[in-house]
Formats: sequence, structure tokens, C-alpha cells
Amino acid sequence: MPADEPLAEERVIRPRRGLSAVNFGELWRYRELFGFLAWRDVLVRYKQTYLGIAWAVLQPILTMVVFVFVFEKLGHFESNGEPYAVMTFAALLPWQFFSNALSESSNSLVVSANMISKIYFPRLIIPASAVFSGVVDFCIALVILFALMLWYGVPFREKLLLLPLFLAVAFAAALAAGIWLSALNVKYRDVKYIVPFFTRIGLYASPVAFMTSMVPERWRFWFCLNPMVGVIDSFRWCILGPKFEPYWPGFWASLAATLLLLATGVLYFRSAEKTFADVI
Repeated sequence: MPADEPLAEERVIRPRRGLSAVNFGELWRYRELFGFLAWRDVLVRYKQTYLGIAWAVLQPILTMVVFVFVFEKLGHFESNGEPYAVMTFAALLPWQFFSNALSESSNSLVVSANMISKIYFPRLIIPASAVFSGVVDFCIALVILFALMLWYGVPFREKLLLLPLFLAVAFAAALAAGIWLSALNVKYRDVKYIVPFFTRIGLYASPVAFMTSMVPERWRFWFCLNPMVGVIDSFRWCILGPKFEPYWPGFWASLAATLLLLATGVLYFRSAEKTFADVI
């Protein structure tokens, strides 16, 4: 080598550790892939279905009708003087988003096995895009909620502007659970049986058909450790007004549980990611 030729720069590559293992700059560079995968999930979900995207409307409406008949007509559940149908639909809106996102994201890595084994990209994009694809269904169901509010004469309040904020909390909760379950599902295929059971139980363990105020006060804080309790109560507060103001200590507990679940999920996902291509 000639003496005057500069030496090549030496670069040492080391694995990242902790929360710094998430390269947000890299995730941003792959934003187009994120959008493509999210839109693909929307198209695949309703491909070759007769009713198509109308299922995004029928699912919460039919669930609401059943709840109104069973819990209001037969069970005489209270709704603080507001229409029980609107109260229930306001809770079903974030719950359906969460449960559908959980079902899609938990199986997302296995469905994308060919991509994972052949090309490199940040794997976190896959469960995140599966969760984000549920926003389309959410927006359609939100229009139905507004129609119900008009039908029952529920006024539109300024607090409705806070709905995107609480939707972001629901997104974080779904992403946290989805990251955990998608990574576990690569190694343990039992997850695909656990998730439907979990979402069915969670529907009744969350304040969808009832109000959180019905939970005895000594258990209320612990009940709110369910990440969706704070989201559901906040949606009702925005839509139905001050009579449904959340139990704020419980809301912060729900938010803390969500952030803890998200942080630990990201750490586990990153630690397991290096084996995905081999195991999947």
C-alpha cells in the first residue's frame, strides 16, 4: 500500500442494549414500508368477503344490540341517565380497536415469515403496522357513534377533541400487548389459542357493558390496572360529559401499566428478534 494512501476508516458494530436498542431513525426511514404493510392488512382483512368493510360497522352494532337487550333490558344496568346504547357503543369503540389490533398483531410475524427470512428491515414495523391498520375500522365506527348521538339527542361536546389523545393511549396499549404476543408467538404457537380467549374474557372484565363506578371502591384501583379501563372511561367522559368523569387515580394506573408493558415488550422483542428468522 502506498505510504501516502489514507487508511480505511475502522467501524466497530456493537449490539444496542436497553431501550436504546430501538433505532427510531431507522424506523422513520422505513415509514413507507410501514404504510404499505398497514394498508395491506386492511385489504387482506376484507378480501373476498361479501360485505367487505361493512363488517367494521356490523361488529360493534350487533354487540351493542346484544348488550342493550341483556344488560339494560334484562339486567337493568344503570347508565347515569344517558342512553345505554350510546354509553355501550362509546366503550365498544376503543375495545373493538384494541381486540382487533391484538388479534392481527399477535399473528403478524408468523404471517410475514417469508419477508423476515429473506430481507432486512426493522421487525417492529410488522406488529406496529398491524395495530395501525385498525385505525380505519375505528374511524368508520366513530361515524356510526356520531349518528347514534344525533339519534338519541346526545350533544356534541368540546371534549370530543380529546378523543385522538385517548385513542393514542389505546394504540399504545394494543401495541404493547401486540409486541409481546407477536414475539412469543414465533416460539410458542399456543398464543394463537390464547388471544381469542383473552379478548372474549377481556370484553367482560373491562367496563364495556357497565360503568367503573359499579366496581366496589376498595377494588377499583386494582381493577384500573387493566390498561383499557382508563381508555374506556375517558372515551365515555369525552362523549357523555361530566357524569362519566374517569376515576383519575385509576386512569394514571392504567397509563403506567401500559407504559410498563410497552417498555418491557420492546426489550423482549429486541432480545428475541435475532432468532426470528431461524425459529419462524
